[in-house]
Amino acid sequence: MRIGMDIGSTTIKCVVLDENDQIIYSAYERHYSHILEKTRELLTSLNDTYLKGKKAYFAISGSAGMGLADSCGVSFVQEVFADRVAANRLNPGTDCIIELGGEDAKILFLTNGTEVRMNGSCAGGTGAFIDQMATLLKMSADEMDKAAQQATRKYTIAARCGVFAKSDVQPLINQGALASDIAASIYQAVVNQTIAGLAQGRPISGKILYLGGPLTFSKCLRDSFNETLKVEGICPENSLLYVALGAAYYADKEVVFDDVVKGLANYGKTATYASLPPLFNNVEEYNEFKKRHAKASVPRVDFDENTGPVHIGIDSGSTTIKVAVIDDNANLLYTDYQSNSGNPLPIVIDVLKGLYEAHPNLKIQSVTTTGYGEALMTHALHTDFGLVETVAHFTAAKHFMPDVDFIIDIGGQDMKCFKIENGAISDIFLNEACSSGCGSFLQTFSEALGYSVKNFAQEALFAKHPVDLGSRCTVFMNSSVKQAQKDGAGFDCISAGLSISVVKNALYKVIRTSSPEQLGKKIVVQGGTFYNEAVLRAFEKEMGVEVVRPDIAGLMGAYGAALHGKEHSKPGTTSSILTLEELNNFTQKVQNVQCGLCGNHCQMTVSVFQDGKRFITGNRCDRPITGKSNDDTLNLYAYKQQQLSQLMKNPGTGTRGKIGIPMVLNMYELLPFW
Repeated sequence: MRIGMDIGSTTIKCVVLDENDQIIYSAYERHYSHILEKTRELLTSLNDTYLKGKKAYFAISGSAGMGLADSCGVSFVQEVFADRVAANRLNPGTDCIIELGGEDAKILFLTNGTEVRMNGSCAGGTGAFIDQMATLLKMSADEMDKAAQQATRKYTIAARCGVFAKSDVQPLINQGALASDIAASIYQAVVNQTIAGLAQGRPISGKILYLGGPLTFSKCLRDSFNETLKVEGICPENSLLYVALGAAYYADKEVVFDDVVKGLANYGKTATYASLPPLFNNVEEYNEFKKRHAKASVPRVDFDENTGPVHIGIDSGSTTIKVAVIDDNANLLYTDYQSNSGNPLPIVIDVLKGLYEAHPNLKIQSVTTTGYGEALMTHALHTDFGLVETVAHFTAAKHFMPDVDFIIDIGGQDMKCFKIENGAISDIFLNEACSSGCGSFLQTFSEALGYSVKNFAQEALFAKHPVDLGSRCTVFMNSSVKQAQKDGAGFDCISAGLSISVVKNALYKVIRTSSPEQLGKKIVVQGGTFYNEAVLRAFEKEMGVEVVRPDIAGLMGAYGAALHGKEHSKPGTTSSILTLEELNNFTQKVQNVQCGLCGNHCQMTVSVFQDGKRFITGNRCDRPITGKSNDDTLNLYAYKQQQLSQLMKNPGTGTRGKIGIPMVLNMYELLPFW
């Protein structure tokens, strides 16, 4: 009897072969990072059901299998080699294998020179990437595949890293692009990443095998590979089990499973990981912390008791919708904080309808929008003001601490930091292309481990040995977490380590400060991520100061927008926001069109509202909005060419003859300035 086990980054695959190498048992299960427990459970079941004390040829493969194999005294088979063994046995004549796993991607060229191409430290374009994108779309991986099959167009999305992809996908969601089109675009991005990043120009042709979970479960992904490569790839029977099968075929050592299980227990006891000091040493310290932060609260008034005009602030963020309603004295009357579910406009309309219906005599003096979806809200709902979100957050922070000198806001996908000097913003730090450590990362990670964000944060507070994850990219952090789990770190220590890494990423990767003392002493922290008390505590410990976290930390953008409307609207005026009747009759039709006003031929999404107004996204210039196809502004490239031509027409004469200077690179760019 032969047994092969493939312990991957997200799943465990196992096969049991009889004397004729026929499969008599197979398993494919997600381990949710409980690698030791799941492996022990599976081996015990195999021992009780099939082996019953007998020996068997057994080998382990997979990215998470080497340490386990060594500890158990079992042969380890490198997964690429296992793939090749299985392919040669089951699919002779294979020219190329494309395999996507949970966190790894491989292309094996088996003819015209054997070669292996694997992803290195980046898990972009793998199964974990697809899972992250499915979570962003509020779908399961299966639902995303089915939706993608209904797509009518594809957008350009980066797959090099899940962070960059979110930066492409989230605006599409906020702008109302169809989920089916986004899903198909994500699969196409995976294809592009695999071919460009791994094949790197080497032709992929002949008999091609598709292996691994993503390619097995997603028909749309296979179709995208076929369409791009212009081939008809094969996804063979048992494609999920090829590495496990290869390990079983190659196993050359008989073992007793009782000894293997004992070896697993020893592996769990001896593993160690780098740790940090705890966030709280005791419950008393935690209670004092909560008491101090409870003081930063905004005054609230019962909405039903208000008789004057109100000011509404709407913050349409990357992952959430926030609404704040205040009176003329900046008292908070109403708040709403919820996920935008990938389609923010209907949610805001429902909130406004609820306000109108609950308060028939409502007098709205101003409505101000801010955030990612500011332009969409302004066009669709006829709001009075649009405010840059940095100013909205600064306005709200000044309300709590007039002499604030540093503000940090960590949201769902963005991170903003402002230095304040003499009452004005003097410097702004933004996470440009990376959202590592933002709220959406913590949410995705907690859900992947089977926890709600609230419970995940609660686990961190009293962890005795938080994992030291450093300040790293999401992908590297993900790998570090998995390694810590293999080394025996508990969920509480991992949660605490992630909370600390969020803070370090903000300070040392986004702000790039050399010393926290340089940033300031009067600090206001904002954003929904700071509702996480573990992140808040980690920030205070790293900065070495006590900070102000308002009780509406996640609503500061909306609150600041409402304050802006109060300050800039004239008393006695009425907002231009849509009335209840207009909201009830509101419609939005989305059309996908190609612009023909220039050679870019932009693929645009046009939203047409019930009043005939249009909102255009996907355009790279203002021509679709202005309708002008000719641009009379100065063409700097033509001007530069003209200056270069003049220089060449009038060569100077020198007393020492001529010197030849190659007109290339910087010399070409800077010559007109000489």
